[in-house]
Amino acid sequence: VQCALNRPAFFAERLYHSMRGAGTDDSTLIRIVVTRSEIDLVQIKQMFTQMYQKTLATMIASDTSGDYRRLLLSIVG
Repeated sequence: VQCALNRPAFFAERLYHSMRGAGTDDSTLIRIVVTRSEIDLVQIKQMFTQMYQKTLATMIASDTSGDYRRLLLSIVG
């Protein structure tokens, strides 16, 4: 139901929860970023910033490293 009401907010929340706290839920992070990259990632990034007062790219950069970080950040833009 939440996804049907506001899809960008739904995915922004899932992304946040995949990176908060200790450790990263890599499978969720990768799945959402890759599958939504050509559909509505721009709206998800905007909603993420509204909901959590930090950008998606900033949170990815602080939670990942190496080539994995560069790949995700190049997709997110």
